[in-house]
Amino acid sequence: IAAEPYKQIIQRTGKVDFARVVNLSFKTAGFLTQLNVDEGEIFKKNQLLAALDTAELLAEKNATYARLLQAKRNVERIKTLLQKNLSSQQALDDALTAIDTTRSVYRVAYYNLEKAQILAPFDGVVVRRNTDLGELQSPGAGALQVAALANNLIASVALTGEEISLVHLGQKVKVHLAYLGLVEGEISKIPAIANSRNHLFTIEVALSETNSIKPLIVGQLARIHIATQSQKFVYRLPIAALNAVNEQDEALITIENNNQPVQQAFPIYKMDNDFIYLMAQPNAAALNVITQGWDKLPLISTEQ
Repeated sequence: IAAEPYKQIIQRTGKVDFARVVNLSFKTAGFLTQLNVDEGEIFKKNQLLAALDTAELLAEKNATYARLLQAKRNVERIKTLLQKNLSSQQALDDALTAIDTTRSVYRVAYYNLEKAQILAPFDGVVVRRNTDLGELQSPGAGALQVAALANNLIASVALTGEEISLVHLGQKVKVHLAYLGLVEGEISKIPAIANSRNHLFTIEVALSETNSIKPLIVGQLARIHIATQSQKFVYRLPIAALNAVNEQDEALITIENNNQPVQQAFPIYKMDNDFIYLMAQPNAAALNVITQGWDKLPLISTEQ
């Protein structure tokens, strides 16, 4: 048995979810007159999702544009009067300032009119609809919650403090999804602190894009298989090699030393149903371990 880094397969059940969701809202108040999508529906980028009644906003924009034209005509009038010494430079400066101010107000009115509709920022799916036709919309209140379809699926799973030390960002894992089988995944997020209620660390595994991955699988359970490797070295022995455990909670095993059976004690690192893992140094020599018949041999007991 050679010393090797401790390896462990972590198997947990998690849930498939979206990595990011976006809340879409209107910038201005108004009554909702168009609603072209519902929960669960898929949309394309730049598709019109919802729109407000724009009568008031359109009237405001037109009125501001009319004031801008009047401000420009006023500048031309003052210039004509100034040539005849019937006006002043101060009046011209005030008229030019009025043009800049009115133009800024017009741009705001035009922008508000544009933002009276919600266009899809990406190809995605509607996660939640928070409004209905005819309702008065408040600025900034979320009307639709949406999620992107591309590179946005994750499986979240909780790990213990010991297990979290064995994983790292970018680590490849296997994810088993119902009806789809195994898909590739990669650890994309590792929290810095544990959950205050259960003291577990919830990591996120980004799922690889495949033709079979659809948004309909969000919310279903997923089995995560993470192959980990520790920096600690161990001897991995079959359970049959264990003679006993001494008073210091060390494992007693029988090894062959110069053609003689010798019983030695080793600190135990881990145990499972099939193997016992004994602590070792990286450069430790391999052991010739007797797994069968050691109880019938005259043993010489020594310390490690």
